[in-house]
Amino acid sequence: MRIPGDAIPFIRAGIPCLGPAEIPSPLPSAHLDADIDANRVLLSPYLSNWRENAEEPLSYELAGPRNKLFFDPSTVRAAIVTCGGLCPGINDVIRSLVITLHDLYGAREVYGIRYGFRGLVEGHDLSPMHLDPLAIEPISNEGGSFLGSSRDRQNPRETVDFLQKRGIDILFVIGGDGTQKSALEIAKEAESRGYPLSVVGLPKTIDNDIGLVEKTFGFDTAVSIATEVLRGAHVEARGGPNGLFIVKLMGRQSGFLATHAAIASGDVNFVLVPEIPFDLEGEAGLFSLVRKRIELRGHALLAVAEGVAEKIENIGGDNRVGWDVGDYLALRFTEYFRSQPAPARVRYIDPSYIVRSVPANSVDSIFCQNLAHHAVHAAMSGRTRMLVATCNRVYCHIPLDAVVLEKRFVDPEGLLWRSALETTGQPACMVNP
Repeated sequence: MRIPGDAIPFIRAGIPCLGPAEIPSPLPSAHLDADIDANRVLLSPYLSNWRENAEEPLSYELAGPRNKLFFDPSTVRAAIVTCGGLCPGINDVIRSLVITLHDLYGAREVYGIRYGFRGLVEGHDLSPMHLDPLAIEPISNEGGSFLGSSRDRQNPRETVDFLQKRGIDILFVIGGDGTQKSALEIAKEAESRGYPLSVVGLPKTIDNDIGLVEKTFGFDTAVSIATEVLRGAHVEARGGPNGLFIVKLMGRQSGFLATHAAIASGDVNFVLVPEIPFDLEGEAGLFSLVRKRIELRGHALLAVAEGVAEKIENIGGDNRVGWDVGDYLALRFTEYFRSQPAPARVRYIDPSYIVRSVPANSVDSIFCQNLAHHAVHAAMSGRTRMLVATCNRVYCHIPLDAVVLEKRFVDPEGLLWRSALETTGQPACMVNP
């Protein structure tokens, strides 16, 4: 994973703490590791990366329960907010946050913020919901967000006013890169006031593109559902002569979902992502390549990330906002094949709202629960301005200041894209010389 140079000082500085942790943890000794702060999670698993560097290897703080707490569980007040688009696993995270706070730590004042950051300012008539295990018991089997969500951004001063007025000590922020930027602004505003607010992020986005985060929750489920859609589209494409099916998947700037699903299905012939340039026309362009594929095998299947629209010249003129790349490609392919000896049967599928609204599968559900457990442990110990994630599959604390600096993208030279090329058989270069 690429590490932005300006992120390194934040990584080396570690996770900020609100103050000394002096309250004994109520967790049984079997849950506690006395040496947890002595261990670190290395960013790179490759020994060669560190042999070339005389400095101490970059590492993250290990996640897990601490022996001493900053907040008193009997008086702590926590709030949970979910922001951005829907994603599998949100309710699993909410449920696990509540149960961990309530059952493990004995916290009784846990609140759900309704409809994202909109519910964190006055004037929207969205009072926080009191959450306890009974209230959230059934929600893990449901898709969506029990609390509702929105993409609204709010003034961090008004948000901190709202939280401070209600005596909130901990804010758990569930969302993607834009949401975590807002979380950092909230943490900074609270710090500027001397208000001891712990702000802990949990990584949610189907695009899987949060900086320094190797996997976001819900991504495994999304890949699984998208893979089944692609397999069904492949069956349909083979069901008649010259079938060409186009499936659009989420990915505004990063093509992780389309790439992973294409590899998992094994049926995709071309996967288009924002990171990899391509031409439509010309001998090396997509039209020609798809035509040759159909002439050879009688059908073709394309997986397209939504952000590809920004890479296609002339789509929608100068204003591409609101244009659907799947509709556009279906139209252009239909026009192209009208001039060919054998016209193709072009179909387009957009499963986006189905993919993002389903409940988490078992793998994601376990991941969500672990993220929630570690988020509570970190917050109760007084840590702030951080996000819980995994690095090399080990749970760790990543500074929000480093996370928000840069999104993550599919590396055209990396192993993932190489696997996509080998699975689909598409050329490495689809750009005319």
